[in-house]
Amino acid sequence: MPTFADLAARVLGTEPRLGPVRLIAIDGPSGAGKSSFAGRLAKAAGLPVVHTDDLLDGWDDQFTFWSRLEAQVLGPLRRGQPGTYQRYLWHRGRFGGVPVTVEPAVGVLLEGSTSARRVIRPELSFSIFVDAPGDVRWRRVVERDGGGDVAFQQYLERWHAAEQEHFALEATAAHVDLMVDGAAENSGEEYERL
Repeated sequence: MPTFADLAARVLGTEPRLGPVRLIAIDGPSGAGKSSFAGRLAKAAGLPVVHTDDLLDGWDDQFTFWSRLEAQVLGPLRRGQPGTYQRYLWHRGRFGGVPVTVEPAVGVLLEGSTSARRVIRPELSFSIFVDAPGDVRWRRVVERDGGGDVAFQQYLERWHAAEQEHFALEATAAHVDLMVDGAAENSGEEYERL
């Protein structure tokens, strides 16, 4: 079974394509296990993680956040400068808190749905798609984000449908370097390919 240590070596062995930075996208639908996977890879590779959910301006910003990511994070990194952004406070419905600085490190993990989109592919040093069965993903999102009310479930249904349409239009899975099973049980040091 492949290990995160081996994957870290593979990722760090790629060429920088976002200016001096290796940008590694960890894409996939919500609830697939992207954040957990990114955390394990970040630990093994010693790289920072930018979570695209932190840059969304609420539920209706599922795809349109990219210009914010570009201006605040990717653009500066491309120039070898630190990027800075404020996290979206989902419980307050606004951006705030302490600004997050992303240094132009050897590499940066960009984790989140649509992170391996077509527009950034030429500048990705490596890309990963994490997936899991729909029922597993739904359960995880409801447990993580609290989804007992009807309004939440309606948002989630629209969100999932929009994700699937995006992945189909962009042929995301066909363009990544690695497909990962986000539902597989493992030791935390290993992962399973799809």
